[in-house]
Amino acid sequence: MRKLTLGILLLLGFSGTVAAQGDVAAGQAKAAVCGACHGADGNSMVGSFPKLAGQNVAYLVKQMKDIKSGDRPVMTMTGQLDAFSDQDMLNVAAYFSSQTITLGKAKAELVELGEKLYRSGSKRKGVSACTACHSPTGSGNAPAGFPSLKGQHAEYTALQLKAFRSGERHNDAEKIMRDNAELLSDKDIEALASYISGLR
Repeated sequence: MRKLTLGILLLLGFSGTVAAQGDVAAGQAKAAVCGACHGADGNSMVGSFPKLAGQNVAYLVKQMKDIKSGDRPVMTMTGQLDAFSDQDMLNVAAYFSSQTITLGKAKAELVELGEKLYRSGSKRKGVSACTACHSPTGSGNAPAGFPSLKGQHAEYTALQLKAFRSGERHNDAEKIMRDNAELLSDKDIEALASYISGLR
């Protein structure tokens, strides 16, 4: 609990700084190249590429910095951010954050398990409820830098949960995602990812 509190306090300080400095118009111009994979408005049409629309600024900036530094290896992003300054990243984040995400629809047969895991976690497995960081609606917690999940492609969410589970992705604060994802089965991940795509 102490680690989680410390992580939130650190993210609060960081996100309060970035939100006020992004220039949406400059970000839109700089984000033109991003549109090839993520969609011009941040709503990617390909399930393996994340939707960025409506995502909070602090989270987007952190991910871009982690990808640029190599702390979060993403093969398809190799070199894409090399020429981006910190201000460019703030501007791009402000632009995508200002857009509206297109929502998906959960598979009916996966809703029960997905909802249970998202809202209550699993006491038996020791998995925390996703709502604790990502909110009941999946809107995230912008002041703390926790990402919005609602409407995200199920395919992308499942890929990220599996990457956290294996340790391939390790840029989560205080191992929060790794500690939870390593306890999830493939079926759990499929249900959670589907449920999240339909959150509103």
